[in-house]
Amino acid sequence: MRLLLKSAQTALCQRRQFWGWLNAVFNKVDYERIKAMGPDRAAAEWLLRCGAKVKFQGFDRWHHDYNGLPTGPLGRYKIQAIDATESCIMYKGFDHLDGLNYLEEIKFNKCIYIEDTCLERLSSIENLQQSLYMMEIVSCGNVTDKGIIALHKLRNLEYLFLSDLPGLKDKQTTVERLQTALPRLDIALDLA
Repeated sequence: MRLLLKSAQTALCQRRQFWGWLNAVFNKVDYERIKAMGPDRAAAEWLLRCGAKVKFQGFDRWHHDYNGLPTGPLGRYKIQAIDATESCIMYKGFDHLDGLNYLEEIKFNKCIYIEDTCLERLSSIENLQQSLYMMEIVSCGNVTDKGIIALHKLRNLEYLFLSDLPGLKDKQTTVERLQTALPRLDIALDLA
């Protein structure tokens, strides 16, 4: 019985390692692809490969099928919103966001690989400091006060929804610091 249990635990561990490796491969940045296809197309491909959805400027519907991405002249389709719910995006792939000039909204819901370094990287991207105005961070267990405070660089952020973030230890101080840095920011909290 113990041997069977040990064998099952080993198989589970190997399966987790395999998925972690595969997710890291999906997040690898291909700088030649970005140059050839443009930042929005390359970012859309990355996001969809990782299980996220994107919405392009001028379109009402979310794109979630990699093979259903719109075709046409390079540079025609600009990413306006990202819904990364339950996706495997991770820090390693965040260089894809560098050239996005029209991104207004990001949702990180149940993203197991989103952590403080991701939010710090996102906040340091100059294009996003200007364009991003709406963000949700829900059930991302690796996000702490440090990551939320890093969002202060997103100077045009108008709405931030935070929920189910067990890594936030000093919620009151974190929210006050962010609110002081961004007085126009409306922060909605659902934190236990």
